[in-house]
Order: sequence, then structure tokens, then C-alpha cells
Amino acid sequence: MKNKRTGEILCLIILIIATFLALFPFYFMFVSGTNTNADILAVPPRLVPGFELIRNFQLLSKKIGLLRSTWNTLTISVIYTVVCTVLFSAAGYALALFSFKGRNVIFGFILASMMIPALVMYVPLFEMMIKINLTDTYAGVVLPLLANAFGIFLMRQNMLHFPPVLLEAARIDGVGELGIFAKIVLPNVKPALGALIIYMFTSMWNNFMWPLIILGSKRLYTLPVSLAMLDGNPTNKNYAVILLAAAIATLPVLLIFFIFQKQFIAGVMGGAVKE
Repeated sequence: MKNKRTGEILCLIILIIATFLALFPFYFMFVSGTNTNADILAVPPRLVPGFELIRNFQLLSKKIGLLRSTWNTLTISVIYTVVCTVLFSAAGYALALFSFKGRNVIFGFILASMMIPALVMYVPLFEMMIKINLTDTYAGVVLPLLANAFGIFLMRQNMLHFPPVLLEAARIDGVGELGIFAKIVLPNVKPALGALIIYMFTSMWNNFMWPLIILGSKRLYTLPVSLAMLDGNPTNKNYAVILLAAAIATLPVLLIFFIFQKQFIAGVMGGAVKE
């Protein structure tokens, strides 16, 4: 009994240390955004909140157009998340609950596409966007990224063992396929939907490379692209402003995850145990 108690205490200590190591970079980032550059570069650096938040925020807004970039990112992320949720849920419903010839082959191709590095696709996608005149537009950012195999995989796995009796009963009662999908299936896979929404929103919010490639106008830059513009002269960097920008970019993702973390974990685990 004594050995068990000692083991539990050691595990607790290790978890506390690991938690501190994981959270300290975020704490330092948020605190540094309220201090001056000199405070950050001091030895040791200042680890308590300062009084430069408003000044740093004004400098950041002047350098990159913070509000405009945030609005662009939010708009693109919301549009992408809504469209992805509808498309991937419908695809998962079809692949999980309909029997048709070639279903497993189609799903196999979808899984195989997950092994293709995204970087390989950027050049042909960019050429395609040029041909259909979608460069430097929101649509040019969103449309190519709708082909996301993980979202389809997640929804298909969560719907795979949905009770067919419920579907047959609804069809007997005269409910159409759209009604079954919207009123019966989706309400029963809410954890998976929560996980899908979180994953799609955060992936687009943090996306840097594709918006950098496809967007040419600064007025359309997303927040990650705008933040990259802060990386100027290495000998004259304002680290307080850079860390404040990083904190602003990180905060929405952290809030969404903390609010919906139960749905995210349940949705991912629900897809993992299905066969």
C-alpha cells in the first residue's frame, strides 16, 4: 500500500513538472506582450505583466493592420469550417450508411490521399487557381483545401455503426434521406461534429503557406501571413510586439479548444474505436 502511495506521488510530481514545462512558453508569450523589448532581453527576463500592452498593441496595428488581418482570417476560417462540416458529414454519411459498388475502393483512395504531402500539391493548385481567376480571393484560399481526407475519415468512422433500425424506421415513416441525415444522424454524432469543427477551424486559422502563395494583396492577408511580415532586421526586432502578435493569434485557438475539448476528445476517440 505504501509503495502504491509513493508511486502515485511520483506520478503527480512528474505531471506537475510536465504541465509547467508545457504551459510556461504560453505564459511567457502572453506576459512579454505587456512588457518592453528591454524587459524581454534582460537577464533574467521580466516574468510578470508590465504596463506596455496598449503601446505594443498600437505598434502592432500600425505595422500589419491587425484588425483587418484578423477579420480576414476569421471570415475565411468560418466559411471554410461551415462548408467542410456540411461536405464531410454528408460524405461520411454516404460512405458509412449506404451500400453501393465501389464504396470501399473510394474510401481507400481517400485514405491514400492522406499520404500525399501538402507541399507537393501547391504548384498544380496554384496553376489551377490562375486558370479559373481565383488568385487573390477568399475562394482561392478555401476551395483547394476542401479536399481534406481526415474530415471524411473522422465522420465516416463515427457513423459506421449507427443503428440501421433507426434509419429504416424513418424511411418507413416517409422521412427523406436529407431529413434522416439532418434530424436523426447528425444529432447523434455531435461529439464528432464538435471535433470536426475544432480541427477545421484551427487548421485554417493557423494556415500560413497556402494563403501566402495565393494572396497577393496586403488587404487580404490572413493573420499568420501578416505576422510573418514582422520579422524584419534581426538587430532591430521588437520582440514585445512580435510576442503580442503571437499571443493574439494563439488566443482564439486556445479558447475554442478549452471550451470544446470534451467534444474533441469524444469525437476523436469515437472514430478510433470504430471498425
